[in-house]
Amino acid sequence: MTVVKMVKVLIVMASICGGMAVALAWTFTKSCDELARLGSSKAVGVCQKELAQKPDDDNLQLHLGVAYANQGDDVNAVKWLTKSANQGNTTAQNDLAMMYVKGEGVTQDYAKAVAWLTKSANQGVAEAQYNLGGMYYSGRGVTQDYAQAVEWYTKSANQGLAKAQFNLGSMYVNGQGVAQDYTKALEWFTKSANQGFAQAQNSLGLMYAGEQGVTQDHAEAFKWFTKSANQGNAEAQYVLAVMYQMGQGVTQDHAEAFKWFTKSAHQGLARAQYDLGGVYYLGYGTTKDYAKAFKWFTKSANQGDAEAQYSLGVMYQQGQFVKQDDAKALEWFTKSANQGLAKAQFNLGFMYNNGQGVEQDHDKALALYGESANQGLAEAQHNLGAMYHDGKGIPKNPQTAKQWFNKACDNGYKDACQYR
Repeated sequence: MTVVKMVKVLIVMASICGGMAVALAWTFTKSCDELARLGSSKAVGVCQKELAQKPDDDNLQLHLGVAYANQGDDVNAVKWLTKSANQGNTTAQNDLAMMYVKGEGVTQDYAKAVAWLTKSANQGVAEAQYNLGGMYYSGRGVTQDYAQAVEWYTKSANQGLAKAQFNLGSMYVNGQGVAQDYTKALEWFTKSANQGFAQAQNSLGLMYAGEQGVTQDHAEAFKWFTKSANQGNAEAQYVLAVMYQMGQGVTQDHAEAFKWFTKSAHQGLARAQYDLGGVYYLGYGTTKDYAKAFKWFTKSANQGDAEAQYSLGVMYQQGQFVKQDDAKALEWFTKSANQGLAKAQFNLGFMYNNGQGVEQDHDKALALYGESANQGLAEAQHNLGAMYHDGKGIPKNPQTAKQWFNKACDNGYKDACQYR
């Protein structure tokens, strides 16, 4: 090797070693700020050393507070956030406020939280403006004021904070603190959704599906529900399942519907649990399985879903998977009927009318049939007509009987048509 070549090699090697040295030095000498943001266990020690050199540096005080919070030491987190906030650090003011909101490291105090949020928000911190809007919305630490909530959400949303844009869109939908305006809602949901905010994507899907502020477009709705569902939004997963089941905005696909019902149900959404039970009950997109249907109906019913309560009643009444049990059927039909479900009111009325699982009570049967019939259930209208026609437990009334038979017939119940 010539001298010239050797020199070139040494230069290259020196450059490589120098690069490694720089890289290694960077790895092991991250600043307090970087370590705190990374949630490193070394952050507290590094920040303390840097603060020893600059004891009044509000940013270092902030980072040390964050480092303590990341380690679960809320008392010291509050201590250092307070020092920083008192020096006017706007980020520390917001973070300290949220410690007061949650009661972490300090006694919960909404009024103090509002005071710190106001300081930070007035200096233009988008996160603080959003949080302050939330305090006015919920009336924590201040008198509930939707108009003020809108004002602060707007300030934050105009700075591009996606969750503020979503909340502002929701307020336009609901007409809270502002005149109801679906066009404005669509605008803000779109801004938020385009940043990947799952709740906004779901809400945008709902607007396209339901013609709120925009021409109905199932394909567009499907697109946004899919984006939201893929981020784990349980409501979007449920609606996406329904769209696959119904073939709205997408080719009908019961297997895909089953997949999304399952994802949503496992997150605890009662309506999805009911529909997943229905899918197992009917065998749509999966093998028919009464045991699994019963399991999911029960989960949903225990959350108060009226349809699921009714379905459990049917399974107990007919002895599907479970032992036939009129008392249990009566219990679940009652829960469902008390929520106004017409078919549950009808079934419950039938049980009282015939003394099935309960002492016969024609008055209760009449009342339940009436509630169901007034919602348009043809079977209830027919049975109500029959009670008046036969005088079963009540005085005969041919005229009233005919009125109910006519309604039942008009609603497609053919057996009632012979009594018109």
